[in-house]
Amino acid sequence: MASSSGSKIEVGPPRSLSKRPTMGDLSWDDVDSELVPPSLASLAPILRVANEIEKDNARVAYLCRFYAFEKAHRMDPTSSGSRVRQFKTTMLARLEKEGEETRPQLAKNDPREIQKFYQKFCEKNITEGRSTKTPDEMANIFLIATVLYEVLSSVVPSGRIEDETQRYAKEVEEIRHPHYNILPLHTLGVRPPIMELPEIRAAIQALHDVANLPMPEDKHKPVVDILGWLSSIFGFQEGNEANQREHLVMLLANIDVRSNNTESYVRLNSATVKHLMDKIFKNYRSWCDYFHLRHNLFTPPGSNKQQLELIYIGLYLLIWGEASNIRFMPECLCYIFHNMAREIHEIISRIDRREARDRESFLRDVVTPIYEVIRKEARKNNRGKASHSAWRNYDDLNEYFWTRKCFKLGWPMDHAADFFVNSDEKHHPHLGRNQVTSGKRKPKTNFVEIRTFWHLYRSFDRLWIFFIVAFQAMVIVAWSGSLANLFDADVSKHVLSIFITSAFLNFFQASLDIILSWRAWRSLRVTQILRYLLKFAVAAFWLVVLPIAYSKSVLNPTGLVKFFSEWTGNWQNQSFYSYCVAIYLMPNILAVLIFFLPHLRRFLERSNWRIIVFMMWWAQPKLYVGRGMHEGMFALLKYTLFWIMLLISKLAFSYYVEILPLVKPTKAIMRLTVRNYEWHEFFPNVTHNIGVVIAIWAPIVLVYFMDTQIWYAIFSTIFGGIYGAFSHLGEIRTLGMLRSRFDSIHSAFSECLVPSSEKDREKEREKEKHHMGPTSEMKDIAKFSQMWNEFIFSMRMEDLINNRERDLLLVPYTSSRVSVVQWPPFLLASKIPIAIEMAKDFKGNSDAELFSKIKNDEYMRSAVIECYETLKEILLGLLEDRGDRMFITLICNEVQESIKHEKFLTNFRMSGLPSLSDRLEKFLKHLLSEDVTGDQKKKKSEDETSDPKKRAEDEERLYKAQIINVLQDIMELIYKDIMVNGREILETAHPHHQLDAEKKEQKFEKIDISHRKDPVWKDKVRRLELLSTEKESAMNVPMNLEARRRMTFFTNSLFMNMPKAPKVRDMLSFSVLTPYYNEEVLYSANELDKENEDGISILFYLKKIYPEEWENFEKRIGDPKSGYSTTDRVELIREWVSYRGQTLSRTVRGMMYYRQALELQSFLDYAEDSAILTGYRTIDTSNLRHRDFLEYARALADLKFTYVVSCQRYGAQKASSDPKDKNCYSDILSLMLTYPSLRVAYIDEGEKTVNGKSEKLYYSVLIKGGDNKLDQEIYRIKLPGPPTEIGEGKPENQNHAIIFTRGEALQTIDMNQDNYLEEAFKMRNVLSEFWKNHHGQRQPTILGLRENIFTGSVSSLAWFMSNQETSFVTIGQRVLANPLRVRFHYGHPDIFDRIFHITRGGISKASKTINLSEDIFAGYNSTLRGGYVTHHEYIQVGKGRDVGMNPISLFEAKVANGNGEQTLSRDVYRLGRRFDFYRMLSFYFTTVGFYFSSMVTVLTVYVFLYGRLYLVLSGLERRILEDATIRNNKALEQALATQSVFQLGLLLVLPMVMEIGLERGFRSALGDFIIMQLQLASVFFTFQLGTKAHYYGRTILHGGSKYRATGRGFVVVHAKYAENYRMYSRSHFVKGLEMAILLVVYQVYGRAYRSSSLYLFITFSIWFLVASWLFAPFVFNPSGFDWQKTVDDWTDWRKWMGNRGGIGISQDKSWESWWDGEQEHLKSTNIRGRVLEIVLAFRFFIYQYGIVYHLDIAHGSRNILVYGLSWVVMLIVLGVLKMVSMGRRRFGADFQLMFRILKALLFLGFLSVMTVLFVVCGLTISDIFASLLAFMPTGWALLLIGQVCRPCLKGMRFGLWDSVLELGRGYDYIMGLLIFTPIVILSWFPFVSEFQTRLLFNQAFSRGLQISMILAGKKDKEDELRAAEKSRTGVAAEKKDKVSGTSS
Repeated sequence: MASSSGSKIEVGPPRSLSKRPTMGDLSWDDVDSELVPPSLASLAPILRVANEIEKDNARVAYLCRFYAFEKAHRMDPTSSGSRVRQFKTTMLARLEKEGEETRPQLAKNDPREIQKFYQKFCEKNITEGRSTKTPDEMANIFLIATVLYEVLSSVVPSGRIEDETQRYAKEVEEIRHPHYNILPLHTLGVRPPIMELPEIRAAIQALHDVANLPMPEDKHKPVVDILGWLSSIFGFQEGNEANQREHLVMLLANIDVRSNNTESYVRLNSATVKHLMDKIFKNYRSWCDYFHLRHNLFTPPGSNKQQLELIYIGLYLLIWGEASNIRFMPECLCYIFHNMAREIHEIISRIDRREARDRESFLRDVVTPIYEVIRKEARKNNRGKASHSAWRNYDDLNEYFWTRKCFKLGWPMDHAADFFVNSDEKHHPHLGRNQVTSGKRKPKTNFVEIRTFWHLYRSFDRLWIFFIVAFQAMVIVAWSGSLANLFDADVSKHVLSIFITSAFLNFFQASLDIILSWRAWRSLRVTQILRYLLKFAVAAFWLVVLPIAYSKSVLNPTGLVKFFSEWTGNWQNQSFYSYCVAIYLMPNILAVLIFFLPHLRRFLERSNWRIIVFMMWWAQPKLYVGRGMHEGMFALLKYTLFWIMLLISKLAFSYYVEILPLVKPTKAIMRLTVRNYEWHEFFPNVTHNIGVVIAIWAPIVLVYFMDTQIWYAIFSTIFGGIYGAFSHLGEIRTLGMLRSRFDSIHSAFSECLVPSSEKDREKEREKEKHHMGPTSEMKDIAKFSQMWNEFIFSMRMEDLINNRERDLLLVPYTSSRVSVVQWPPFLLASKIPIAIEMAKDFKGNSDAELFSKIKNDEYMRSAVIECYETLKEILLGLLEDRGDRMFITLICNEVQESIKHEKFLTNFRMSGLPSLSDRLEKFLKHLLSEDVTGDQKKKKSEDETSDPKKRAEDEERLYKAQIINVLQDIMELIYKDIMVNGREILETAHPHHQLDAEKKEQKFEKIDISHRKDPVWKDKVRRLELLSTEKESAMNVPMNLEARRRMTFFTNSLFMNMPKAPKVRDMLSFSVLTPYYNEEVLYSANELDKENEDGISILFYLKKIYPEEWENFEKRIGDPKSGYSTTDRVELIREWVSYRGQTLSRTVRGMMYYRQALELQSFLDYAEDSAILTGYRTIDTSNLRHRDFLEYARALADLKFTYVVSCQRYGAQKASSDPKDKNCYSDILSLMLTYPSLRVAYIDEGEKTVNGKSEKLYYSVLIKGGDNKLDQEIYRIKLPGPPTEIGEGKPENQNHAIIFTRGEALQTIDMNQDNYLEEAFKMRNVLSEFWKNHHGQRQPTILGLRENIFTGSVSSLAWFMSNQETSFVTIGQRVLANPLRVRFHYGHPDIFDRIFHITRGGISKASKTINLSEDIFAGYNSTLRGGYVTHHEYIQVGKGRDVGMNPISLFEAKVANGNGEQTLSRDVYRLGRRFDFYRMLSFYFTTVGFYFSSMVTVLTVYVFLYGRLYLVLSGLERRILEDATIRNNKALEQALATQSVFQLGLLLVLPMVMEIGLERGFRSALGDFIIMQLQLASVFFTFQLGTKAHYYGRTILHGGSKYRATGRGFVVVHAKYAENYRMYSRSHFVKGLEMAILLVVYQVYGRAYRSSSLYLFITFSIWFLVASWLFAPFVFNPSGFDWQKTVDDWTDWRKWMGNRGGIGISQDKSWESWWDGEQEHLKSTNIRGRVLEIVLAFRFFIYQYGIVYHLDIAHGSRNILVYGLSWVVMLIVLGVLKMVSMGRRRFGADFQLMFRILKALLFLGFLSVMTVLFVVCGLTISDIFASLLAFMPTGWALLLIGQVCRPCLKGMRFGLWDSVLELGRGYDYIMGLLIFTPIVILSWFPFVSEFQTRLLFNQAFSRGLQISMILAGKKDKEDELRAAEKSRTGVAAEKKDKVSGTSS
């Protein structure tokens, strides 16, 4: 299909993904232009032109289509291409019809007709349009002319083409006129203002300097600039050249304007090019220095330096722009550039003329070979199932260019080099496209990602060594009895043994380095291998020496120490160990010294001097990244202090609470002798009860390693709160605080958001000195008011406020004619009525007392003075008669004189003020009205048939009459009832008139109503009317909570620390990039009213959630002035709904606020004072200078801001027949037409026939909305292959589109985000952060911004997630950035230093699976490469989150998967090893350490419970608790309850409470915390703990990470029981039931000697965890306890359990398919994973072993035979079940009687056996239940082992695998029943469902949401009427469309 200009094609996805569109589905217009088959792409522009000219000449359009048909037949005569036959058939049918219907209009035959049309078209549009049409229009005209001439040449014989036609054709051919992006560099037409900017002109002029460059030979087109020259030399694509030309021009212009102080100039500043060179080539120069190479950026003597520098820059950008997936390999780009730059020198130095290369030479010869290597390696990934060590990812291939091996590739690259050949991929004809077999593997480079938890130790060895030796030291000291004993000689010697432990741990680390990097050894340098081996040898040396030395330092050695002592002979030197320790610690001491000299360490690590590299070789292996990542001294001291305080607290707590209390009972237990066990004890002679000690201490040890995470939460909360307070967060958090500080807001605004230089301030002072124009304060107020008012208007357009609130919040533009500050009306509301009442009721006689009361309220005083002066101004402007105006003046003079002489109350009667106020209100309303009222309306309707001119005159006359009547009443009231001497004043003003009533009409009847057309005058009257008539207080304005939040945050941010805003022209330019795949763009009309199973539609739901906003929306679109039609109303409702969801349209609207803000700010920066004071909205566009200001503002906005949405599947959606795809396409096109500056990038697929076979082609395409209501193609760049097949989808999507972005900064925005206009105003400020040096060392490379989670009001779950996410993006990242300095990139909306990152691998990493969390790797990469990440909270961007339980769990699973992959990654390893110790701690506990701690938390519960199981079943717990020496030991009870310590995880909500307290007050924080607990937030967070632990652990053990689409829907729907079971069975339910069984066994077999209170004390928190894991999905499931839904869920679950699986049956349809999918991770795991799974499954055998000895039938026997007999029973049961299963299969259908007999015999046998056991053997009923507890876990263990051994079992006889499957089905049936039973019981009670609804939607209740009505599906009558009305309207519209379609 054609896209944009139609030069190329777009096709749908592969057949396996979606149905191809057929011609039967398409209209003729679709076939004509938008759905051309891929192999006929060149027809698209012809058909689009035919459509465009059809209205002008149908016959010529027919000729175009006929030519296209002929061309199609020539291109594919056999119609072998995809969809070609259907296309031809449909086209032929149309041509036959048009051939009969159309006739020539301009001539008698077709050749003459098309020539005449062509000549007229060119004359009208090309000749005359050069000076009248826009460049876009001219581009379209030239395209049409080109196509027309092509068609003409085929219709008209060559000898008959007229000279005039040929002249026009030659002109069109010579003038290259493509569509353009931002800069029309090669276009005709009216030059847009951006091309007149001096910086643009200077940049273009510099690029056009090609003098002295050797021009290539055989070039058809002359070289006009440097990029054209480079393209001709190296063969870059035309689209790439055009794209990078504009890119480079805009970069140069934006940098140059900041280095030139003059407003206009013609030459590019040399410093500009140098600055850009330094930024772009910093990484390249570093790469050359790393290899000790001379870089190829030098300038030969006599060369044009600036020209050569621009050639270098242009060359790099052209390489980068065409590199496709190689952009993820920055050092590979350095290698390519290095060699191509050398070619440049050779060409220039020899001045030889090279032959021009074809346009795809670079792609074919350089990019494609490297791409193919990447692609082959990516295929080995096997869609994420293969081990990371089995294939090379992007990092491996890029790091090949960190070695000198890369230079063996040569240049041009030798495709026989090792990099390209000897791959282990062997192709076989019988294998599919993506399948490979493995031979000899190519080695990994530098690092191997192996699935093992040991990566945590290897990456963070210093952390583990520290905590282990600290634990050992504390245990030794505690064992001695007191901390004071530390200085005892013996204790000190024992403490010194920690160095032996340290030596062992170092040895283990050295061993891991060798083992885990083994598969990369073939790629390592000899020095690296030598270092590994020497490290291992030294570690082994110390591991031997230190124990030997220690053994000689102990006076009375025993055991192992004695052995070493005897082995070393008679050495008597007791200080030998001390010497050894001193030597051992010397490297650490040196490291500590260098730690406090960060600048020295940074220099040493970054140095490439060979002597320093040699010296640093031992401490730091030479690596290209990760060198010198050290902060300045001040930053270092801050995070060091943080961690020293934290570690002291943590270690003190661990010592006094965890370790010391356990020492005494441990000693007692070790002294205790146990002879009688309650089971068969295999090791009865083990001394010191070591098993008991392990069972008690193991949970404590785990808690010890985990609780640092809790201490981090506490300290980060404290530090974050303090830092937030010092940052002025929350100083304005309520409307009251806003009102109290509003008087200082405009000055804060001017300080932050109004740019001013010293030169500008000097000019302002000079103007004020000479009283020229308005003062600077007036201008600042005017600028503030305009930005503030645009903010208010935006909230009105978003329907957050209504018209009344908008008017109350607006601020006047200027206060030049009013002597007081004109505050917004919401501050002055009700002040005038109160003042009137105060004056009327005033009883005193003193003016001073009355005025004092008024002046006490500053706002009241301002309101009174402003109303008085404004009313005076309005009246004087309204009255035409000189006497009338004199009367007003005299009254005002009287007022002023009375106030001056304190006779106001004497000369004026206050009792008349209420009447005056009423008449004044009526007067102002008449002034504002534009129609007549009352009887006059009636008269008007009678005269409607009269002459329009006369009618207009009558309307004006009646309008004046209304005003005159009210005005005369006001004047009469004033001089008669209010003024004491009013008649005298009137007589003075009108000396010739009588004062009788008959002459009244002669006064105050001459008025000038021409002002009512003036918008400024109307605003003034409207404000006066608002101030004088608003009787209600505006304390609660606005009412909408979101509007309040935005207002308070914006005003509060003005008082925070932010850089001063530069002028728009001087600011950094930036782009916004949004990746989009297939999510919602705009909800369709059908989706709005489509009801779910509960009868709830999206529209109905949102109207209940946002009632005020819906009411505001209806008023807005119902306003007659808006002029919205019925069709507009439907579209507006779609937008209203979509803007409240997580849609692309919401994101685009928000991001386009940047442009709106920049246009306004540009206007305020450069407009004249008169224009600024007039107002941005009310500016006079007829004034040429004012119009120029607006055009200039738009030009600057174009220069500074670009927005690109990477709609990866736009082309496929365009070609698809799927309605959803079609809607997405049309909605994206609508967005481009609505926002002309929006750009869309997509991956286009084409086809090419080569040797009779169709080959796919791929392109990166950039389009925009065109004037013809279609998309227009701007750039098209061919790709080496499909870009998204190699890596993760999102980063690949970003990577293909990043070449179309512009500017020096890049903001990454997800498609579920939003933005706000008031925040866009601060973009200039935040971009200025890139210029700030932090502690004199470096500038930021990533600016972190805070997010506002806008989905928190939907449900309690959404609220929990909103609070959790808000605390992370605020206080969490605040602490990460400062003081810890370990903030990375956690997603969006961070801002990147664009040039820094595009030269270092991009804004994310994309390797499959390992980079699943692609965003954070951008932060890792930036930090490793010397970048710096900051965090700023004075600006925010909106963000949506998941709102339902299942989507939230999917999101948590995805993040946990990502962290599991991070644990294995080289980035985490390098950061962990190369950060200093304290920064490494910060890094660990804020990234993978958090998830590991979550897993350890769960593991602690398991260890505790299995320890208790061992104690209670062995009888050891009974013996210990019954011992008199231990019975009353409280410390032991605490030890038994040690697992409760981990429940201090509740403290993890501390950051949340602190942040809410900071920003909304601590009373609100406390209230929210209590409400959250009442809404079971603890249950939710405990449940999500299980999600994190499960997926993190599984990822590291087995892999299986993948992107999980969470869905971003609106309505919180009921999830069926089967769906919940599928999602949580293995992650929560199995583990929850296992813990429940453990707790039951612990209670049952220990209750005889243990009190119930002790049991509850020990196990309460675990029961809470069990309940949370088993029932949270149902508690938080809407209608989860509704009886009817419970019944339906049961039916659905039974059906799902019974369905058979198979190929093609999805997991939601069959239990078997789901069960098979749940084992997917076991299919691809390695042998280590399988063995570990089997080992873990063995824990379930403990139940059977322990319980069988407690059965009554065992009669107290402790013989091992009892356990053996239990296995006999187990095997018999399994055998019987197998027999029944086999009997059912063999006899169930044909031998039913035999099968029944078999079952009867088995039943009788069972009864016989049970009778014998009960009567003879002493079996009891309790034994039956105990056996269930014993054998059920055993069966589960056998099932788990069977799943692991699946490959073996499936090949065995007797259907063993089928038995395993049926066993699994049985267990799932049992688990499902156990969990479902409580739900059924609770569903029986209706109040439970009501309570649950209240629990889930409490937040919505507090805002008026009647969720019970919603979930019941009850709609009020109004909604039904609306639906019926819409239905009628739709039917009518449909009929109308049919009629119009028939007529057309």
